Amino acid sequence: MQNEILRKEQEFHDRWASVIDVDGIRVADYFEACTAPENRFILKQLGDVSGKSLLDLGCGAGENSVYFAMKGANCVASDYSPGMVDVALKLAEKNGVDIQGKVINAMDIDYPDNTFDIVYASNLLHHIPNPEITIQEIHRVLKPGGKMCFWDPLKHNPVINVYRRMATEVRTDDETPLDINIVNFVRSRFSQTNYDTFWIATLWIFLSFYLIEKVNPNEERYWKKIILEHDRLRPTYRRLEKLDAILKHIPGMKRMAWNLAIVATK
Repeated sequence: MQNEILRKEQEFHDRWASVIDVDGIRVADYFEACTAPENRFILKQLGDVSGKSLLDLGCGAGENSVYFAMKGANCVASDYSPGMVDVALKLAEKNGVDIQGKVINAMDIDYPDNTFDIVYASNLLHHIPNPEITIQEIHRVLKPGGKMCFWDPLKHNPVINVYRRMATEVRTDDETPLDINIVNFVRSRFSQTNYDTFWIATLWIFLSFYLIEKVNPNEERYWKKIILEHDRLRPTYRRLEKLDAILKHIPGMKRMAWNLAIVATK
């Protein structure tokens, strides 16, 4: 069953990789745009990455590997999809940086213990049949004092769950958004854990895509659209972000966010 899930994930992402337009990827936007709060949180926690060894686990199109390489990190772009690894290498070449590429099963990372200063994973764990195994593998390959950073969707918000039921063509059948209690699991394995959640009131932007702009969720990936159109969305996003900051002080409200971001130190 587990191997079948991984095979389907690989095939889905290989198909996606085959239609990615590398020339259309603006790498910095995925970390610095107003609509990339997860990565802005992670960057603040990481600080200077120059000279650090970094494993980008589940690299996708390689925006993360290339961004960190541009900041001076020594990056390995890894994915279970060979097609995505190829795209990441092309994106690195286009942006004039060197990265390594490697096909990796995130539940059995093919590196020795204590190899990396940083393991970064974006939108990966909800594709993994057993995310706790991947977290333990990340812990294993990190050096003492090394940092794990990841962000993924949570399962609790009913608005996002309606979207998931509609957007069947742009997501895999077996992906499982995380329970916020994953934070407690990370805390049990790492010496220090910082986390935050993002997109509560700001989810209005998703609703507006569907209700007002009539964007078909099976023709455009909303989570890509928020990055591509961040300049247009900035005024609305910034207003709603202030409301999010208030809402997150209400007990139990953080779990209603769309995404969770964690930075943990071994």
